[in-house]
Amino acid sequence: MEVTGHTILITGGASGIGLALAERFIHNDNQVIIVGRNENKLNRLKLQYPNITTYACNIGVEEQLNLLVKQLYDNHPELNILINNAGIQHNYSFMDTSNHSDRIAEEIAVNLISPIQLISKLLPLLARQKHAAIVNVSSGLGLVPKKSAPVYCSSKAGLHIFTKALRYQLENTNIKVFEIIPPVVDTDMTKGRGRNKISPDELAAQFLTYFQKDRLEVPIGKIKWLTFINRLYPALAEKILKNS
Repeated sequence: MEVTGHTILITGGASGIGLALAERFIHNDNQVIIVGRNENKLNRLKLQYPNITTYACNIGVEEQLNLLVKQLYDNHPELNILINNAGIQHNYSFMDTSNHSDRIAEEIAVNLISPIQLISKLLPLLARQKHAAIVNVSSGLGLVPKKSAPVYCSSKAGLHIFTKALRYQLENTNIKVFEIIPPVVDTDMTKGRGRNKISPDELAAQFLTYFQKDRLEVPIGKIKWLTFINRLYPALAEKILKNS
């Protein structure tokens, strides 16, 4: 894939990983469309980068997602790259007697259902382009889980497997399917958790190297070691991640 000349949609693009990816693509002369839930963040970003397009949308809400898709078809017929980055993580124990229904539903909707739905709805648009790509941001915790976030881990595991299966379906088309598998990244979501975090900008830099070489699975930083350990010594990988 070239790194210039694209029209790119990034969900969760107003901060963290999504913003770092957006800035990399903006600086490489791409048209960037950012979707986020926080309209104030989007407005500030628009002031900083006047040429971007922003949409305020909670992609976990079906009605808002459908409206977004209509706007994309109407306003961006040249869209050729979709980056599913939006994600949410709650840490809680099922032994706690609180009602977790809302948190469970939100994590599954944002992390798994909405990326799949967005891909399904935008595939006809992507298929029209000469070159197109889907980029799903999963997690190392989708490979080996931690104790405190079972729903987050399972939703990212689902996205990981979905990405592989989708890649099989699209392997003879013009649409390439990438997966970014991050370690703990220094974002708002991970405040107070984890050590030796990678910066969002370093993740974005590593991703672009893989992107240019059409290397479709993108293990970032320590995930390279995690995949190696998990393949040879899965019990050790589980011990390392269990209480992370």
